[in-house]
Amino acid sequence: MKFTYITSGVCSRSIDIEVEDNIVKSVSFFGGCNGNLKGIGELVKGMTVDEVIARLENIKCGPKNTSCPAQLATALKKYKQQ
Repeated sequence: MKFTYITSGVCSRSIDIEVEDNIVKSVSFFGGCNGNLKGIGELVKGMTVDEVIARLENIKCGPKNTSCPAQLATALKKYKQQ
């Protein structure tokens, strides 16, 4: 399943995500720190949805209560609720 998540409270504007059989197949961030976000997208490829959530959900960016990686975890949590 492919879907787009609109981020909140971070520099990136949205995330395109593809999940198949509970495995993350691709992640593309739009906006934000280009190189770092491309790296995150590559690192999570092949991971289970639950593993990505567990690793990324509590990451903060400076004084913000969230981060681009945490927004990816939030998107995957919403995906699981469907």
